[in-house]
Amino acid sequence: MRNYLSLLLVFLLLACQQNSDSLTILYSLPHKLKEVSGITYSAQTNLIWTLEDSGNSNTIYGLNSNGTIAKAITIENTENIDWEDITQDKEGNLYIGDFGNNDNTRKDLCIYKIDKNALSSNSAVPAIKISFAYPEQLDFSPKKKDLFYDVEGFFEFKNNFYLFTKNRSKGFDGTAFLYKIPNESGFHQAIFMGEFKTCEDYNYCAITSAAISPDESKIVILNHDKIWLLENFEGDNFFNGTKTELALNHFSQKEAVCFIDNDKLFIADEKNKTEGGNIYNVSLKKLKSKS
Repeated sequence: MRNYLSLLLVFLLLACQQNSDSLTILYSLPHKLKEVSGITYSAQTNLIWTLEDSGNSNTIYGLNSNGTIAKAITIENTENIDWEDITQDKEGNLYIGDFGNNDNTRKDLCIYKIDKNALSSNSAVPAIKISFAYPEQLDFSPKKKDLFYDVEGFFEFKNNFYLFTKNRSKGFDGTAFLYKIPNESGFHQAIFMGEFKTCEDYNYCAITSAAISPDESKIVILNHDKIWLLENFEGDNFFNGTKTELALNHFSQKEAVCFIDNDKLFIADEKNKTEGGNIYNVSLKKLKSKS
């Protein structure tokens, strides 16, 4: 009976995958990119920049409108310990978040800045390193109930980075932390900005990416089957505005989100044996009209 229920669940999830009325597949990711963990759209280069997570190359990839790798840039003097997201600032500089921390044991968390002028390079390029730590984390061999310091989503806003933690704790209750780090080279103590509560089922509630709109009026936070939309906030009091949960009607291992404009998003998921490995587009207006 248990095996039957498991197969039924898989069937239902695949059915949702194939019949979503919210997401449109833009293209399939190149076969080379099996573990995409972040995306950002650059109007300057007209490319979607992406990367892969731990164990993969210290390289960022620029995808053109056909989903082909148009650029592959190695980042000098870096190691892909666990690259989990990529974002940009208003000027078009790119930032790599090397802050994946599944076991909450890392003491080498950092963000790499790639100058916008280096994005036309056909060779390895340098990066500026921004290192940080969470002052609230005192135990680097924490108990399973205290795994609060992994991150898979961030963005840059007014010369600061904002990081949303991915709660991996036993007894998951949807609690995520927001931290602020200055966009300056050197070492920084992250500033705790508050808590965000998603929901209580890890598979449907753990945060996998985040992005801010070009006009800086909207924030989206991604999960495998939904996004949370934050609006009507003042300054960086993101949790004091309006929070709306928007269903994607589509379950897969979604790992990355970015804005195309102030309404439309790109979303990427990892490929497994039966599904995923795509870039999708979706309209916030369309999602809101269905909520």
